[in-house]
This record gives sequence, C-alpha cells and structure tokens, in this order.
Amino acid sequence: MSELRDLYQEVILDHAKHPRNFGPGGEDDRKVVGHNPLCGDKLVLSVKVEDGVVVDAHFQGEGCAISKASASLLTESVKGKSVEEAKALFAAFHELVTGEPHEPASGESGESGERPEVDLGKLAVFSGVAEYPARVKCASLAWHVLDAALTGDDDSVTTE
Repeated sequence: MSELRDLYQEVILDHAKHPRNFGPGGEDDRKVVGHNPLCGDKLVLSVKVEDGVVVDAHFQGEGCAISKASASLLTESVKGKSVEEAKALFAAFHELVTGEPHEPASGESGESGERPEVDLGKLAVFSGVAEYPARVKCASLAWHVLDAALTGDDDSVTTE
C-alpha cells in the first residue's frame, strides 16, 4: 500500500510542479473564475465546447499543490468527452474525494435518473483526499468551476 501511496503522491507533485494545459484559453472559450478562500486557491478555467464535446480546456491561477494538480488532471481528463460525460466525471470525482454521491441539480441526470459508470483513470490519485477534509475543497475547486462552465453559469465559483 505504501508503494501505491508514493505513486499517487508522485503523480500529484508532478502535475503541481508541471501543470498541463496551464495558460490562457482561446477567445471563444467559456471562462469561469473559482476561489477557495480557506486555502487561497484562485483559478480561471477556460473550456471550449463544440457540438456538445469539450475540445479544449486550460486553466490559469495559483494555489496549493492539490488544487493545481487537480486542475491539471481535469484539463487532461475532459478533453474529447461530451458535456454529459464530463458532468458524469465531475460527479464521480466528487464522490471519490468526499465519500458522498454528488446530488445533481434538477435536470442534470440522464433520462433514467441513474449515473453511468465512470472510469476515473489517473484521477484515482485523489482517493486519499477524503481522509483530509480540509483538502477536499482544494481538490474539488476546479471541478466545481468546470461544472459552472459546462452549464453556462458565468458567475464566479467559491468553495464557501
């Protein structure tokens, strides 16, 4: 188990030190600002959606290692996914880091009302965050910002 935990820490540190898709997005991207006052994390997530598919995602800002790594892995994970798949990924990630299912807003679930199974892939490195409640907001900030961007909510997002 120690080797697995070490690997998870290594992936998080790599994405924190060398974030992927870090920088401004394009002019036609959906941009939403997020802030975690508890930790001081601030980010702007830029998402480009074409024909219901996330074709690009970038982020800018500053924050702790968990926040930056989460935003970096988020941008890699959502590219090429439909908006519905990206929302399902958010719900699965939320459940992973909080230990509780994400309650979708009215009209967010599919016709059957059930969420599809989601493969978290590299996002599983955040499984240990649930053990540290103060870090949950750090890990989930970018995901709440993504959710706002995908639903067309341009208001800034805060974890408080």
